[in-house]
Amino acid sequence: MSGRTASGIDRGTESAIAGAEETGDADVTGESDDPADCVRGARRARWTALGTGALLSLAGLAAALLRLTGSAPALVPAAYALGAALCSLAAVLGLRGRTRRALWLLVAGTTVMAVGDQFD
Repeated sequence: MSGRTASGIDRGTESAIAGAEETGDADVTGESDDPADCVRGARRARWTALGTGALLSLAGLAAALLRLTGSAPALVPAAYALGAALCSLAAVLGLRGRTRRALWLLVAGTTVMAVGDQFD
């Protein structure tokens, strides 16, 4: 016999579900009601937005300077510089706690740099 009940659920699984319900381990969302965890998560998001924005800004400025000295059309370094400006604005917004807007600006800045690179 395979250990399955009439409903098709394995007995071991059935007892594990019952045990989780008894101990309160059934919360699988991973969300915590502790305010300290929320503050820690927000602080991590701000620092991540700041670090990513600064890194992408430096990379965009370096690429703009390298493309400016080469034989690329003028639109290419301008696109890199504009993307770097958007990413640095995202870093500032991330530092101030506007992490959703910072994320969208990081996406927009990186997209502007990628599209500008296609003109080369």
